[in-house]
Amino acid sequence: MKIKSSLFISAVFLLWVGWSGICAAEVSMDASVATDDSGQSKQEMAPKKYDAMNKGPVNSMDHSKSMGSKPMDHSKHGQMMDHSKPQAKSMKMDHSMHGGHGGHHDHNMTLDAEGMVMNSNDSTLPEDCNAISRDYEFTVRAGTDYAKPFAGSIFGMDQHELKVEPCSRIAVTFVNEDEVRHQWMVHKLPKYIYPQGMFHLEAAGGATKTGTFIVPSDNRTYLIHCDIAQHMEKGMKAQLVVGSGSGDLPSIPGVTQAWRPDIYPFGMDDWVAWALAFLGCVGVLYLGRRVLL
Repeated sequence: MKIKSSLFISAVFLLWVGWSGICAAEVSMDASVATDDSGQSKQEMAPKKYDAMNKGPVNSMDHSKSMGSKPMDHSKHGQMMDHSKPQAKSMKMDHSMHGGHGGHHDHNMTLDAEGMVMNSNDSTLPEDCNAISRDYEFTVRAGTDYAKPFAGSIFGMDQHELKVEPCSRIAVTFVNEDEVRHQWMVHKLPKYIYPQGMFHLEAAGGATKTGTFIVPSDNRTYLIHCDIAQHMEKGMKAQLVVGSGSGDLPSIPGVTQAWRPDIYPFGMDDWVAWALAFLGCVGVLYLGRRVLL
């Protein structure tokens, strides 16, 4: 009876060793994800606060220098704001100082709670087009479900490549199936028609937006992407091929190979874990057979 009990305890111990090996491998993988290519951890890579006055990193706040010996003047705090006059200037947003994608003051833009359509154009021809060659209608759906076939992706679209003729008119209906906001943007269009060379659809979670634009006559491949932070890097990227195009863009899901593919190697820790698990199972079966017999 003592021998059988010892064999049973040994079997349980071997099984526990195998399971511990698997757990250790998973922890090791999680730890490797938290580092970048140079080996720095995310905590080490956290940006340091910067003091614009002293041109250096902020370690601690010295109130003796910032406040000085001058007393704070509270004499004007008792004045009340006069609301009897309309604050006209505060009702308007000045976009004149915005840069990058922020300079939208000269855009043809419609905006509501469900999203935005920017630079929609269904009639103005590019200078190199005499007429509309063909009309296209595309429905593009965005959501996390469309990212599942592509390793390392979080967001996705159901169409990653659209092909059209030069001088064609393209109507796009963008359907957002996620709960977060997404965008569908085309760049490098003629700036004399599309400010900043951009056509832009933006849909809130569960919303749908439709817009139209006309492409020039040259054979070119245009980038389509979502400009919200990390959405393109995590899968929301496509290409618009006009005519024969100008070559495929890199890292288009399902079209071209990723620039830096997400690879999950089977390392030594994995081999050790599975070996221990296998030996544990064999030990349980062998000792179990001895106990039963």
